[in-house]
Amino acid sequence: MSIAPDAREDRPAELARQIVPTAPWRDVSVKAESNYRLEVRFVDGTTGRVDIREMVASPKAGVFKALQDPDVFARVYVSLGAVTWPGKLDLAPDPMYDEIRAYGEWVLR
Repeated sequence: MSIAPDAREDRPAELARQIVPTAPWRDVSVKAESNYRLEVRFVDGTTGRVDIREMVASPKAGVFKALQDPDVFARVYVSLGAVTWPGKLDLAPDPMYDEIRAYGEWVLR
């Protein structure tokens, strides 16, 4: 058995490569806009809007009720190709992509 002369070669950060989503329906950027709307861009360059006003205001909002707070809503980001908020809230990117490709907007109710 040989011992590696340089332990730096085995550091986890160098062994694990960054996951880069390549499916066209994966989100690459998101920007919070007024009135509970998002501007999104996908891997293939498709861009559009997501409107979650009705969903957030609904009595059936469930965990998404937290997004009624504009400060929480504004903390949106992309994680592993999905639109995400703190608290493990996210939106499925594939139906979002399909609706935006077809209509330029995805309205959640």
